[in-house]
Amino acid sequence: MSELVIETHDLRKEFRTRRGRHVVAVDGLDLAVPRGGVHGFLGPNGSGKTTTIRMLLGLASATTGQMRLFGEPVPHRLPSVANRIGAVVEQPKFLPSFIARRNLSLLAGSIGASRSEVDRALEQVGLAGRDRDRFKTFSLGMKQRLAIAATLLKRPDLLILDEPSNGLDPAGIREIRELIRDLAETGVTVLLSSHILAEVQQVCDSVSIIGNGRLLASGTVHELVGREGIAGVRVGVQDLEAARRHLAAAGLTVTRNEHELYVEGVSDPARITRILAGHDLYVRELTPDRKDLESVFLDLTRDDSLPSRGATEPEAQS
Repeated sequence: MSELVIETHDLRKEFRTRRGRHVVAVDGLDLAVPRGGVHGFLGPNGSGKTTTIRMLLGLASATTGQMRLFGEPVPHRLPSVANRIGAVVEQPKFLPSFIARRNLSLLAGSIGASRSEVDRALEQVGLAGRDRDRFKTFSLGMKQRLAIAATLLKRPDLLILDEPSNGLDPAGIREIRELIRDLAETGVTVLLSSHILAEVQQVCDSVSIIGNGRLLASGTVHELVGREGIAGVRVGVQDLEAARRHLAAAGLTVTRNEHELYVEGVSDPARITRILAGHDLYVRELTPDRKDLESVFLDLTRDDSLPSRGATEPEAQS
């Protein structure tokens, strides 16, 4: 079994809003993040992601439950593992008029990191050639990369990123995605909190999906997508209309466009082949359309049986 870098058991966070309303932000959460690779921490806005991260980092106290980082109970033993953790939880705060290198050098001095660590961090995030530019001239994506560079000064074993692609354009999202994968390949475990499912599917090895502060599903991306089976099948056949009629008569849901049929409600594509062959219609293309992570996520989080926890204040939302 893989070593767990992050563990929570029956983690719960309750608080009262300024208006006196009782809110359960995290509700009995069991989270397990294995060592190595990128683990996606997914959930709708307000599902408890940021609150969970803040509790893990000692920025908020848990009401009940247990948390461990690298096997150490937190927050009690957090000081013993703090140097192994880097985190970008809020908007990066740097001096706007200082150049990137100067900003990082000030941070390095505060933690006893050397100039060579500054050089290495800038190189890792792809800002070595922009280190003399003032922070205020940076794009949002570059600011995020500099924030990640700041966490790399102490060579963390665990990097926690809370919605690092928020507000970025497609180019910026791609840059952050590539950076995260590069960091994971160096041996850093990355916990990536996000709601951008297409990006998560491209970068993450495993995921945990939460809703209303509770764990809904967890596993590798392949397991979660694979267990949901086939969403539909694309069918290419010479006589589309005849094929559509026969498949519909067999109880399948069929839609047609100019070039192909799309068949829903079939778990075994071979059934389509058998039905059509029985009417002397032979397929030239049969492509299963498997659900992606976004489909799985939406199916899980739209569950109306999950009770509403009411409005949450900004600091309790993810």
